[in-house]
Amino acid sequence: MNILMIAINDPAGTAISFTNAVNKYTEHSCRLITKEIRYNFMFEKDIHLPWLEDAGWEEVETLLKTADIFHFHMTADEDIELGPFRPKDYLAGKRILHHHHGHPEFRSNPDRFREKYRRLGRQAIVSTPDLLKLMPEASWQPNLVPIDAADYLPVPEPEEKKIMVCHAPTRKDLKNTSDFVRVMKDLMQEIPDLACRVIENTAHADCLRIKQRAHIHFDHMQGYYGVSSLESLSQGRPVIAGIDDWNRRHILEFSGQERLPWVIARNQDDLEERIRLLALDKSFRKAAGSAGRHFMENGWSGKKLAGHLAETYARL
Repeated sequence: MNILMIAINDPAGTAISFTNAVNKYTEHSCRLITKEIRYNFMFEKDIHLPWLEDAGWEEVETLLKTADIFHFHMTADEDIELGPFRPKDYLAGKRILHHHHGHPEFRSNPDRFREKYRRLGRQAIVSTPDLLKLMPEASWQPNLVPIDAADYLPVPEPEEKKIMVCHAPTRKDLKNTSDFVRVMKDLMQEIPDLACRVIENTAHADCLRIKQRAHIHFDHMQGYYGVSSLESLSQGRPVIAGIDDWNRRHILEFSGQERLPWVIARNQDDLEERIRLLALDKSFRKAAGSAGRHFMENGWSGKKLAGHLAETYARL
């Protein structure tokens, strides 16, 4: 089948990761059209409309005509303007999939989307298990990262004297960044060899290299996990996050693993304790990092996740 993914912007680079994985691990052909760049992270692109030359618009029209499946990300739908084209003019014979990633518009009013999909008989997938609470009829499609790419591989722990704890929030108001900064301020007074890095306004490739050279990564304490978690787990670094019981059950069931790879912290006191332990106990830090890489290799591979998405396509 020919799959055409359509997104306003690529959420955390997940759409291009799925595009590449579907092409690599399944019999299907997948392309991705994007309209905007947000946060300036400079994720890899396939067809990015602002960069198109005149001849590129012919390819866009051809893809709209020949696709078997339209896979819409976030709030994109058949009414999205793709230059002079709109998917709604090419819906005949197409199968439709809506993919939600926790956009504020979806979180604030999921029933608006649910009603539309019920009325039109469409299926939806969500990127993290917590979103199933907002759309129970959807299925969960875990995000993936290319764990065998160089920037996602483990490297030896840096030998610098300072133990670097990093945090890479897209939106600080949603990622417990203020809690993290408060905890690190106190801990750095207590532990002189501890250092802190909040990674902001940084191209994605540079962000990955910074994280790869850090010792510890903090994601957030919102109950679920971010793509940032998956990146650092793949890199073999210990990752702190506040995974709740709901997400824990879903993650273990999907991955087939016996335990979560995250170091769990659900509040500020937990966070302080976990960072202190990881900073002072190198053997624990190493074991936590190794567990993360093992989890990604055995329960969260690109092949497994692309196959899971292909099964969803087959059910449309």
